Amino acid sequence: MAEGKPGDGKRAEIYTHEFDNLVYAMNWSNRRDQKFRLAVGSFLEDYNNKVEIITLDDENGTFSSDPNLTFQHPYPATKIMFIPDKECTRPDLLATTGDFLRIWQLTDDGVVLTKLLNNNKNSEFCAPLTSFDWNETDPKRLGTSSIDTTCTIWDIEKGVVDTQLIAHDKEVYDIAWGGVGVFASVSADGSVRVFDLRDKEHSTIIYESPQPDTPLLRLGWNKQDPRYMATILMDAAKVVVLDIRFPTLPVAELQRHQACVNALAWAPHSSCHICTAGDDSQALIWDLSSMSPADAGLDAGLDPILAYSAGAEINQLQWSTTQPDWVAICFGNKTQILRV
Repeated sequence: MAEGKPGDGKRAEIYTHEFDNLVYAMNWSNRRDQKFRLAVGSFLEDYNNKVEIITLDDENGTFSSDPNLTFQHPYPATKIMFIPDKECTRPDLLATTGDFLRIWQLTDDGVVLTKLLNNNKNSEFCAPLTSFDWNETDPKRLGTSSIDTTCTIWDIEKGVVDTQLIAHDKEVYDIAWGGVGVFASVSADGSVRVFDLRDKEHSTIIYESPQPDTPLLRLGWNKQDPRYMATILMDAAKVVVLDIRFPTLPVAELQRHQACVNALAWAPHSSCHICTAGDDSQALIWDLSSMSPADAGLDAGLDPILAYSAGAEINQLQWSTTQPDWVAICFGNKTQILRV
């Protein structure tokens, strides 16, 4: 991947923005009219953090941060997402998790906090929220995961809890929608569980860590083929790919990272491409079109089709939904977008 220079007629493959502090939470805008816009959250181990909105200026090939759209955030955001609204028919909303679920609206004058949502009805304090996912099919629905073992499904238009489930035996670290009423979660208890909101009493365990009580940290559900999902284990240099039709047995294990994997993202436009990134400073893209359940466990031989080396451990990775040939990564105090 080559860095292009403004005016040389060549589209750069990589653009970088440097922040004052370490950054962690980050995501792309989903609006067609804001293609190169990202929200990025600082990572400071104290109360005073912030979120910046950065936009790539196509003309000069640099990111700019609009001071009007920079806002204070209590504690580091654990996740950031823009509302899934490609057609720009809804208000320009951004959600963040941390000590609470917050919904922000971007306006011409700045950013306004429109909702502060607490999943604990018995206390003014909320158990810390580890992650969330916004339902693409039904954008008033958003699910959060918490260290208190629950997942909470919110109606964010009304600002109320739609459903709250005790999802796991230990902290829940991530949540992902697989359809309008189906979501999955991963936990410190080492399991991937799938929930259907039509039958809230039951969940299906799709996978459990081979070593008991090895936490599962992240979960990605394939948007193009919901039979597939992927998860990462704590301190593991591999990514486990699952086929929900064949529970318990991974359909593939991606084993080319040299240090623990921190993030994964399925391609929004392709059912067989996934990107993974980790402490080896590598972002790898894989083509899984050849995998089949019969190969499970034999896929240690699968190689990535593209590898990118960043300047430091990559702690965050997001794939653009409006421009599928771009992924974004965070490492240190930098956010980079890469053309893939």
